Amino acid sequence: MLDANIKTQLKAYFDKLTQPIEITASVDSGDKSRELLELLNDLKSLSAHISVQQSDDDTQRKPSFSLNSPGKNLGIRFAGLPMGHEFTSLVLALLQVGGHPPKAEPEIIEQIRNLEGEFNFETYISLSCHNCPEVVQAINLMAAINPNIRHVMIDGALFQKEVDERKIMAVPTIFLNGQEFGHGRMGVQEILNKIDTGAIKKEAEKLSSKEPFDVLIVGGGPAGASAAIYSARKGIRTGVVAERFGGQVMDTMTIENFISVKETDGPKLAAALEEHVKSYDVDIMNLQRAAALVPAHDNGGLTEVKLESGAVLKAKSVIIATGARWREINVPGEKEYRGRGVAYCPHCDGPLFKGRSVAVIGGGNSGVEAAIDLAGIVKNVTLIEFNGELRADAVLQKKLFSLPNVTVITGGQTTEINGDGEKVNGITYSNRQTGESHRVELAAVFIQIGLVPNTDWIKDTITLSKFGEIEVDDKGQTSEPGIFAAGDVTTVPFKQIIIAMGEGSKAALGAFEHLIRH
Repeated sequence: MLDANIKTQLKAYFDKLTQPIEITASVDSGDKSRELLELLNDLKSLSAHISVQQSDDDTQRKPSFSLNSPGKNLGIRFAGLPMGHEFTSLVLALLQVGGHPPKAEPEIIEQIRNLEGEFNFETYISLSCHNCPEVVQAINLMAAINPNIRHVMIDGALFQKEVDERKIMAVPTIFLNGQEFGHGRMGVQEILNKIDTGAIKKEAEKLSSKEPFDVLIVGGGPAGASAAIYSARKGIRTGVVAERFGGQVMDTMTIENFISVKETDGPKLAAALEEHVKSYDVDIMNLQRAAALVPAHDNGGLTEVKLESGAVLKAKSVIIATGARWREINVPGEKEYRGRGVAYCPHCDGPLFKGRSVAVIGGGNSGVEAAIDLAGIVKNVTLIEFNGELRADAVLQKKLFSLPNVTVITGGQTTEINGDGEKVNGITYSNRQTGESHRVELAAVFIQIGLVPNTDWIKDTITLSKFGEIEVDDKGQTSEPGIFAAGDVTTVPFKQIIIAMGEGSKAALGAFEHLIRH
């Protein structure tokens, strides 16, 4: 199951184990159970601390296995084979159960330990989902610390009957005590905030008590990270407040145009950005969404950033780097069936529609790449492009048209996403030349038509373009003195990671110059 190189790496990790780990497998006679036992026996062979046994408990999913310590009742279980993106989740869980200290802030560990009540989590994932491991690892960490918390990771592709019965059409999907708890990427603090009702209020009070920053950056993507590093290097008091560090990059898989790095992926780049920022004296306030901006001239010389939590941060200068989000097509059915067949991440949700028909809306690079990826998983793909021809790079188009299970429709305007009240079952589009309407039967629609800037919270505060982007000058200055902006949220053309980084650096230098002069 595991090759020699992986075994060598794992053996080095397992040298950190300090206490026994009991792995209990629930299996049947199927091929996946055989593969699971092979995986578990490989793990057992790498450390004397690991033992493997089988259980006759028919109430457990098969194949699945639990991790425990002798004399304890830890609630960590994997239903399916945690390979692909989830292999790291398995390794971390083994280390935590085996006594290796968890990588979490002491106050977070204490908050988890003090939670009262019974928390039974179930997380449905796909092995190709790059957002799922963060959720799995977060709840596994909680289960390793608090015996009242139990968690099972469930591979949706392997337990398709459950997925259908629970009407799961996006991953990760989290259930708590049998009720739907959340969708999408969530970290430990975000999960804690949802189950520990007093946590948000306490955090808001803590943030509001902070002294004013010299530079406060709103947003933690490439532009925000670059601005933070350049500001901190000037020796001024720097803070970053972000809804999630990494921003839209976290949802990007393959990155092949980041100069000097031949190939990487979004989560890996985001982790490197955060590590770099943390190497400087920067106050990072994660999982905080900005709600309003009060310019300095209305507030005694300090700009205020109000957060949705109720916290208020003050600064002598502000850099807005809130980026952009997936653009919606705004047709009937899109909002109604979001998470029930309407999706925006083909890497995450594609495996849920294995063997079925899907559509991709958008003929740019993102849309064509999505169609190519999905074609290897689903029965067939219908790509619908509004314009008369595709806009993707020639090399991508060549690959797309070589695929036998892809149908390309140009000059098509999506008019409705159809469903049966519970999930998507089709899409309706019109031919823009003839006006003729067509309906395609399918199980999912992946929307890939670009981005819209995250500027709703600053409308009527600073000048925006007709597209909602922040207008900036050649130093990143907005229409308000002391307020700068950078990255995909601005009017700067060509929304690229490397351009956003440069713009963030420039805005930081502009803000520093403003502080010197004023």
